[in-house]
Amino acid sequence: MPDPRPPRALRLGVAGPVGTGKSSLLAVLCRALSGDLALAVVTNDIYTDEDARFLRAEGVLPAERIRAVETGACPHTAIRDDISANLDAVEDLEEEFGPLDLVLVESGGDNLTATFSPALVDAQIFCLDVAGGGDVARKGGPGIARADLLVVNKTDLAPYVGVDVPRMVADAQQARGGLPVLALSRTDPASLAGLTDWVRALLARYRSGAHIPTDPGPVAPHSHSHSQGQGQGNPHHGDPAQP
Repeated sequence: MPDPRPPRALRLGVAGPVGTGKSSLLAVLCRALSGDLALAVVTNDIYTDEDARFLRAEGVLPAERIRAVETGACPHTAIRDDISANLDAVEDLEEEFGPLDLVLVESGGDNLTATFSPALVDAQIFCLDVAGGGDVARKGGPGIARADLLVVNKTDLAPYVGVDVPRMVADAQQARGGLPVLALSRTDPASLAGLTDWVRALLARYRSGAHIPTDPGPVAPHSHSHSQGQGQGNPHHGDPAQP
């Protein structure tokens, strides 16, 4: 009987600013989905493999299915401008462990303009968190406005940082014009189930041929100074949306 799956895995990117919980979101997905789906992960950091080591330590997948890309440059460079290192990592995982159902690609932490090239991923999640400020969703940018899913993460911290989560979600929904928004907390099983259900539905659409990848748009012109490490001391010229 012919295999109904597409010739390669669904490739799902996860982007967002530093500290918004991208690696934890990947860990949630791997724990929830690895029982019945074949998964692999590619992480991106500028100078280290910290995110990959976090996921391996969590034991969410066999360690060999988690690969690290050290970009050595602005995080968006390796997910949009020159995707070769990430694409090689994804293709190597598929060749070694295939057939895979889903490959997750985590961007290094960047600003609100970061998006994946559609030549690298088929769909993308953009991650914000309440600690970044309740107004951040209103600041816009291609990731917030046009990613396939926007996650407002760490909602359990809202009382401690003075954020009105319903208002933040409403602002995000307005910015996205009907595209999905998910308020997420690792302490809320219903929201975690909402995330995994969304990914499963996306995978079903991909397998059926109904999912059409869209390009959220390129990052705005800007520059970085990495003297203080990833996410610190990085002016983004031309990016008024930098939180």
